[in-house]
Amino acid sequence: MSFDPQAATAAYIDSLGADALARAAAYTTGGHWLLLWNLLVTAAITWIVVRSGLLDRVNAKLARRGLNVKAWVIAAAYIVVSGLISLPWTIYTDWWRERGYGRTSQPLIDYLGQGVLALLIAAVFVALFFVGVYALMRRAGRFWWVWSGGLTAFALSSFLLAGPVFIEPLFNEYRPVPAGEVREALVAMAQRAGVPEDRIFVYDGSRQSNNFTANVSGIAGSARIAISDIAFKGASLDEVKAVTGHEVGHYVLGHVWRTVILFSVLAVAFFFLADRLFPRVAGAFGSAASISDPTGLPVLFFMVSLFLLLVQPIVNGQIRNGENEADQYSLATVNLPDALATALVKTAEYRNPRPGRLEEVLFYTHPSVERRVRRAMDWKAAGQH
Repeated sequence: MSFDPQAATAAYIDSLGADALARAAAYTTGGHWLLLWNLLVTAAITWIVVRSGLLDRVNAKLARRGLNVKAWVIAAAYIVVSGLISLPWTIYTDWWRERGYGRTSQPLIDYLGQGVLALLIAAVFVALFFVGVYALMRRAGRFWWVWSGGLTAFALSSFLLAGPVFIEPLFNEYRPVPAGEVREALVAMAQRAGVPEDRIFVYDGSRQSNNFTANVSGIAGSARIAISDIAFKGASLDEVKAVTGHEVGHYVLGHVWRTVILFSVLAVAFFFLADRLFPRVAGAFGSAASISDPTGLPVLFFMVSLFLLLVQPIVNGQIRNGENEADQYSLATVNLPDALATALVKTAEYRNPRPGRLEEVLFYTHPSVERRVRRAMDWKAAGQH
């Protein structure tokens, strides 16, 4: 009897059971609606901060300070204040809802502690980025937005370089894969791909999430492959190899640089539009600030949020393309289609595996699990001929 990829794919997806599939669909659909609600929350925060005149008072107290210092303090103050205002909403979306769907077991106090740390890091470094933006506005003339792509590329590259070394260890413990058959298998895979064996780590991802996941982070000497302990605890050796093969694909194919380039181009497009539309948007919120005035930052943040929502299909499309390539790399180098399929099915617990095509295009950062499993089954069928 010949192997039927379609039937095999259906069997893998259906193995989750009707209740789990319905739960995954509800979780995913709710996540789509959160995109709109997040934008509305951002609009509300913008209105509150603008109407309060808080940043105007901060600006007045910094009258004798240099422009860069004023820009940094105002930006940092806004990031902290907006983070505190949005805290109830953030707790609901990132903790309460996740616990309700069984996606996290993190205690609230730990979640809040890590949230405060993340907010402080953002207040320092995102504010520094906007210091650069306002410096461009002052010094680069009317076409300042052209240079924003270079500033964005520099900022993203700096973050990617420093993240695995200085930032990520603040939130999780990263350690080499323990000695044993798993480590031996992964080291052999890394050597074949030209990836340094000391670049593969396991981290305590279970601290924040119950999701079966792995990732590639960093660039140059800080680049590494990190696999959550959830994957190690709940996966077979073949599944770990298949997932690691996927992540090695991201590493070898340099997908991170595509992201840097894409966001740099999008930054130019955004700041071009912001340069022209800012007065109208600011007026709608009751702000008299110009785009070059740091006290108008709440309006600029809202415009960023709106822009990112509108271009999400473009960003998602590039990410999905990279995920497809990484799956193909795993199949070609590890050749464990069934293990890749079973590992992917575990991610379907928090990502509806059977979305409509339009839903996938608009909202999914990864190809649907059904589509990815089908690719693995087609690969298996081709190998049996």
